[in-house]
Amino acid sequence: MNTSTYTFHIHLCRAFCLLIVGIVFLIPGLGNCAEKAETLIVTAEGLADPNAEVYKKDKGMMIDDLRRDAQRQAIEKAVGVYVESNTLVENYLLIEDKVLSKSKGLIKQILEQSSPRLGEDGLMHIQIKAEVFISEVKTALQSLSRENRLSLIKERGNPTISVAVVVRDAKRSSDDVPENSSIADNILKEHFVNFGYRVWSEAYTKLLQQDAGGTKNNRRIADFSVIGEAKFKQTSITLKASGIQVTKHVLTSWTVKCINNHTGEEIYFNNKVPKNRAWADEDQALEDIGKLIGEEFTKDFFESQLMKPSQRYQIELAGLPDYDTALLFKDEFVGLRNILNAELINFETNGLSQFEVECTSSGGNFAQIVNSTILKPLNAKLDGPQLKLMSQHGNVVRISIDAGSQPGLIGKSMQNSPPASLATASPERINKLIQDKDLRDKVSQMNPDLEASNSDAIKN
Repeated sequence: MNTSTYTFHIHLCRAFCLLIVGIVFLIPGLGNCAEKAETLIVTAEGLADPNAEVYKKDKGMMIDDLRRDAQRQAIEKAVGVYVESNTLVENYLLIEDKVLSKSKGLIKQILEQSSPRLGEDGLMHIQIKAEVFISEVKTALQSLSRENRLSLIKERGNPTISVAVVVRDAKRSSDDVPENSSIADNILKEHFVNFGYRVWSEAYTKLLQQDAGGTKNNRRIADFSVIGEAKFKQTSITLKASGIQVTKHVLTSWTVKCINNHTGEEIYFNNKVPKNRAWADEDQALEDIGKLIGEEFTKDFFESQLMKPSQRYQIELAGLPDYDTALLFKDEFVGLRNILNAELINFETNGLSQFEVECTSSGGNFAQIVNSTILKPLNAKLDGPQLKLMSQHGNVVRISIDAGSQPGLIGKSMQNSPPASLATASPERINKLIQDKDLRDKVSQMNPDLEASNSDAIKN
């Protein structure tokens, strides 16, 4: 092959490669194939009734069903990111048929899987950690909503934001309380209102945070607080021609931070030392400061925070009698629908044991979530001992255990009673899952929806 022919082939190959790249980016959807799909790591528990007649002849079928149930629970937790629990239960059969049963397409991979075990509650248990295609779950739910004209996906609402910008300068002592700038506040508020958001009073938000974590009389604190501080110094120069003294307000630094008031997390913070920024009067300077701080925040910033699929919290449980009981609570947390992952990070006998939990993000107050979706099913499970929410500070909640006169009963009650997850499970899942009559009676005591559905079935 001569040189000119070889060169021609090289150019032809390059042109072909460029053509392929162009096709990938020009054809809708094809360019997205190379993008990494959004996933969510979920820990879930699968259950099976070993007393079911069908398993007596084939134990392998029970293990298969056990794993299948764990995978469906992983997807159900992912569904819980977008769908309220009561909506999921009310539309369970439809969601199960169109979404929960699609584990092969919605689960990317199984990262961990425990060995099957027979619990003292009479059920077979297995835990898995799965990577779920969260974006695919949302797409499936949106399609289901359109096809059946249902409002499945929960409304997040627009973020509410409180604002406070304070000012310091050489005239104001560092020991003085910083002065709030109404001018900068109002400019910043206008910036957020233009996004279509509502603006909350920062003083009102602080008052509610000090009073029962912002839940008194069901009044809401702002979702986010934007706090800014500007520092000035004054410089004076005398004009030689006229002898007139001119005073300038020079901005020496400014800081800004944004706090998620539901978790206490500082989701944004920044310090800036500007150069050559000076104003003839302080009001004009503060007006520009409001604009500068506003430029730090876009509409997508707040919406992406509210739409995060999960949030991390810490649960402090006071009064656990031993380490084994702490592990039992961790397993119970894993089974609950709104808890995606749970870890025991510190343990102390009869002291504070700490769990880190990752929960489906609701944009609401975590204390309310704990009461309704964690304590309520756990207290329905426990026979005697009861859990009580004591406090919430940011993303940390403290729960106490009233163990009664026999603390040792906590562990026994945890082991012998059906999983707390069944207290909020749909009647359809329970009816398919549990065949043993005594076990069904125990679950009925925990789950009023099951008892009601069974009564309706008898009437019909």
